[in-house]
Amino acid sequence: MNNIIVPTNFSENCNKAAELGLKMARFYNSEIHFFHLVNTPVDWVQLDKQKEDLYPETKLKIGSAKADLRELEKKAEQQGLKCRTFLEYNGDIDNILDHCGHFKHDFIITGSSGTKGGIREFLGSNVEEIVRKADVPVIVVKDKEVSFPFKDILFVSDFKEDVKEEFKQVKSLAEKCDARIHLLKVNTKTDYNSIEQSLQPIKDFLENFPGFTTYSMNVHNESGVEEGINDFLTYKNVDLIAMCTHGRTGFLSLFSSSTVEKVTNHAELPVMTIKM
Repeated sequence: MNNIIVPTNFSENCNKAAELGLKMARFYNSEIHFFHLVNTPVDWVQLDKQKEDLYPETKLKIGSAKADLRELEKKAEQQGLKCRTFLEYNGDIDNILDHCGHFKHDFIITGSSGTKGGIREFLGSNVEEIVRKADVPVIVVKDKEVSFPFKDILFVSDFKEDVKEEFKQVKSLAEKCDARIHLLKVNTKTDYNSIEQSLQPIKDFLENFPGFTTYSMNVHNESGVEEGINDFLTYKNVDLIAMCTHGRTGFLSLFSSSTVEKVTNHAELPVMTIKM
C-alpha cells in the first residue's frame, strides 16, 4: 500500500477516520492525504482578496478548515509520515474520486454519523455514494472506537458470486495485521437451509486459497442480512466488517440497497467495502 486518502469534515467520526488513516499509513509506511470540501457562495478561487471580507462567515469557515487540515498534517509529520492536505471549493463526491484516481490511492477512509442519524455525514453528502463509485476499498468509520491493527475481520457474502479477487484484498489486510477472518453466510427467509448444506459454498470458495488457515466458517438463518450479522456479533467481537459491492446497483445480490444501507448505517463497527 502506497497511498491513503481521508476525506474529512472534521466531525467526531471523521476524526476517528483520520486517526485510523494515520495508523494504517504508519503500519504500511504509506503517504496520507487529507481532503476537505467547502461550499462557498461565490467562486472563491477567482475572488479578489479585498472582496473576501464581504463574506465574513465563509472566510471564517475556510480559515478554520485550513487550520484543521494543518493540525492533521502536523500529526502526520510528528509520526514521520509523508502527508499532503487538499482544500477544494464547491465540489462533490466526484472531486474526491477524481483526486483518488489521480494519485492512485489504495484506500479511502472516511467517517459516517452512523447510528446518530444516517450515513450523510461527509459535507451532507451520502457516504454510500463514495462506496458505490470508488474503485478502491473504502473503510467507513462509525461510532465505535477503532481497534487497529485489526485482529478479527468479518467477511459477509452469499458465496454464490465470484468474489475471489475482492477477498484477496481482505485476506492481504488480515495477513498484514495477523488477523483472523470469519466468513459469514446469512440465509434469509427465502433460502433457509441446513447449516451443513450452507457451509458447502464456503468450503468450495476456500478451495481457491490453499494454505489459508486463519479463518472460521459461519452460517446464520435469520430474517435478514443485518439480523444475521448482528446475531453473529452477539457472540464474537470483530474489529471490521467487510463486504463486496457492485458499481451500478451498489451491492451484491444478497444485499438489497436498503439492506446494505442498514448495515452501513446501523453498525457501530468500521465497515470495509470492495467494489467488484
